[in-house]
Amino acid sequence: MKNFSTRLVVDALPEDVYAALTNPFAIELWTGYKAIMCTEPGSEFELWEGDICGRNIRFEQDRLIEQEWYFGEQELESIVTIRIYPRGAKKSQIAIEHINIPDDAYQDIVEGWNDPYLSSLKLFLEEGDE
Repeated sequence: MKNFSTRLVVDALPEDVYAALTNPFAIELWTGYKAIMCTEPGSEFELWEGDICGRNIRFEQDRLIEQEWYFGEQELESIVTIRIYPRGAKKSQIAIEHINIPDDAYQDIVEGWNDPYLSSLKLFLEEGDE
């Protein structure tokens, strides 16, 4: 099992970042795929036609999203924690920590976090500023 963490600053308010990550209609806009998502702890979610799926654990409005991502049969839960911090007047920092990634999936997961996940999210959040 391996862990991954990264940070990204975007030109968007924390509430806009949170909505883009939790509202299924917004998720569909930046991923291009139907999304199943709600902010009810214990609910299941599905993104990118099932490429990412799991269970929602915890939410703090405009600040935190915690999920378990499924990787078939594994002993330890693979937990994703997304924290959103305000940075200045209209920026946010997104901090992602993903723990217990299966070794055989690690490279694909890291590549997926960088592109398309974070690159698509950043483009979506910042396109209104142009």
